[in-house]
Amino acid sequence: MNKNQTKIGEIVSVSGNVITVQLSDTVKSNMPVIDGIVYRIGQIGSFLKVPLGYANLYGIVTQIGAAAIPDRIKELMEQDYTRLDNRQWLNMVLVGEQVGKKFDRGVSQSPTTGDNVHLVTIQDLDVIYGGYDESNSITVGNISISESLNAKIDLNKMISRHCAILGSTGSGKSNSVGVVLSAIANKGFKSSRILVIDPHGEYNSVLKNRSNVYKIKADPKKQHKELFIPFWALPFEELMSIFSGNLNDQNKDYLRLKIIESKRKSVQENSIKIDDILITADSPIPFSLAQLWFDLDDFERQTFNERAKPETVTDKKIEGNIEELKSNEYEPASAGGGAPFLNNQAKGILSFLDSIRAKLKDSRYEFLFNPSDYNPNLKGKVAKDLSSLLLNWLGSEEPVTILDLSGVPNEIMASISGTLLKIIYDALFWGQNLKNGGKEQPLLIVLEEAHNYLKSGEDSISSRAVQSIAKEGRKYGVGLLLVTQRPSELDETVLSQCGTIVALRMNNSKDRSHIRSAIQDELQTMVDLLPSLRTGEAVISGEGVKIPSRVQFYKLSNAPKGADPIASEKWMEEKNIKVEDYDKLLSHWRNQNLKENP
Repeated sequence: MNKNQTKIGEIVSVSGNVITVQLSDTVKSNMPVIDGIVYRIGQIGSFLKVPLGYANLYGIVTQIGAAAIPDRIKELMEQDYTRLDNRQWLNMVLVGEQVGKKFDRGVSQSPTTGDNVHLVTIQDLDVIYGGYDESNSITVGNISISESLNAKIDLNKMISRHCAILGSTGSGKSNSVGVVLSAIANKGFKSSRILVIDPHGEYNSVLKNRSNVYKIKADPKKQHKELFIPFWALPFEELMSIFSGNLNDQNKDYLRLKIIESKRKSVQENSIKIDDILITADSPIPFSLAQLWFDLDDFERQTFNERAKPETVTDKKIEGNIEELKSNEYEPASAGGGAPFLNNQAKGILSFLDSIRAKLKDSRYEFLFNPSDYNPNLKGKVAKDLSSLLLNWLGSEEPVTILDLSGVPNEIMASISGTLLKIIYDALFWGQNLKNGGKEQPLLIVLEEAHNYLKSGEDSISSRAVQSIAKEGRKYGVGLLLVTQRPSELDETVLSQCGTIVALRMNNSKDRSHIRSAIQDELQTMVDLLPSLRTGEAVISGEGVKIPSRVQFYKLSNAPKGADPIASEKWMEEKNIKVEDYDKLLSHWRNQNLKENP
C-alpha cells in the first residue's frame, strides 16, 4: 500500500508518551477511501502509526480538535490566528511497537518532531490483534472498529493478575461474564476449575451441560444439587454474628472456650489427626451446636437447694429434649431469699441462647445448621467431612461450579460469602504443594454482584477474604473475576489489584471516576466513551490484552437472566387469587418457611 495514501500529518510535540499531531493540509477528507476501504481519521480510541525504520510505533487517539492544540501554539494563535493555517490537531498515546510481524506492548524508542503519522490499515490491525497463542487465549467477541477481527484475551494473565467486569444495569455485563465462562469451558481443558459465587442465581442456565449448580432448596428436576455450608466451618466471630443479642467480652471468651472443648471431643469421635494445642474456635472441626446450646442453656436455668452448691441442684419440673430443642425446667428460685437459690455462676446469656435456638429452628438456615451428612450428631461425629464438600465444589469433572446463594438470608450474605471464600482460599493455600492445590490446578473465582458483600471501608470477613486473594492469590494459583455495576462501592485496594479491566456502558459519573483511577493515566479520556457504548460493547485494557481495545462481545443464545420479575408479562397472567392463598402466605411468614407444609 502506498505510504503517501496513509499519511495524515506530522508530529509537532512529544511529551513522555503523549504525542501531538498536526494533520496535513493535503488530507481532503476525514473519511478517506483507500483501496476500497473507508477509514476514519481521528476517531477517539482509534489507532495511528508512526514508522521508524524497521519498527512501527502505535498510538491510541485520545483527543482531537481545539483540546489537542499545545499551549505554546495557543499562545501563537492569540497573537496571529493565521499561523495555524486552519489545520486540525489531535493527541495520541503510544501503547505498542511492531518489529517485523511481532507486536508488543510498550515502546523501546520514542519518535520526534517532524516524524510522519499514518492511518492504521486492516493489515496493521491484523498484526496488532493477532499473535495470541491459541492454547492460552479465549475469543470473546469482535473488535468494534473492524468486525472481521476477533477480540481475544490472554487467559493466563486474566486469571493470575485478576480481572474486573464493570457496567451499569442493562449494559450486557452478565452476558459478557457468560461469554468468558463459555469460552473457557469449551476450550477443551482437561481440569479447568471455575467457581462462581452467584447471589441471584443468574448463571444457572448459561452452561447447562458444562457446570454443576449448587443451590439452597434445590430442584432435582433441573439437575441442581443441594448447597450446604456447615456452621462448624465458620470462624468463631462469624458464627456468633449470626445470632442476635450482645455479648460482652467476658461471655464471648466463655463461649469460645466451650466451643474449643466441644471441638476437642469431636476430634476424638472423628479420629481427626491434629495436635490439641492447634485447636481453636476458628478451626474447621465439627461439633454439635445443639448439644452445646442444651448444656449452656441447662447451666443458666439451674437452681440449687443450697447456695452456691451445684451438687444440690433442684429437681426438674419438665424434662428437656435436645432433638426438639426443648429446655430443662427447674424449681424457680425463691423470691424471699430462701431455697431454691439462683445459680450465681450463671453468665446471664439466656437471651443469646434463645437466639441460637430460634436460628436452629428457622428453615431458612437449614443449609447452615442442618447440612445433611455434614451435620454432626450429638457427640460431634459427621458422616462426611469438608474434604467431600471441597471435592464437590473444586474437584468436579465439569469445568464450572456455580454456588447459587439466592436462598441465603440477606442479613448473613456477607458472612456466608466471606466464609465460602475463606474456606476455599485457606484450603488451596495449605494444599499449595499438593496436586489438587492452586499451584498445580489453578482456580478462577467469579464474584457476581461483588459490591453487595465487598463494601469499601468495611471490615467484614468477605472484604478480608477478597483482599487476601487479590493481594496474594496469584502466588497460590487463585484468580479473581469481579463483576459489579457499582465500582464506586468496591474496596479500592481490590479494584487496583485487577490487572485487566473490562468496562461496559457506565452512566454514573462517580463509578466512571473509579474506573478512571484504575486504568493507565494517559488513556483515562477513553473512560469518557463509556456512556455512549452499545449494549454488550466494552473497553478492555490492562494485562489481558495486547492493546486497549473497544470490543463487541458475542451474544449468548442462553444469556443469563436477571432475577427481577418482568411486570408487563406477570400482569398479563390471570391469577384468580383467593383468601386461602393469603392464608398460605401468612403461614409461611409465621413459620419462617418457604416450602409447602406436607
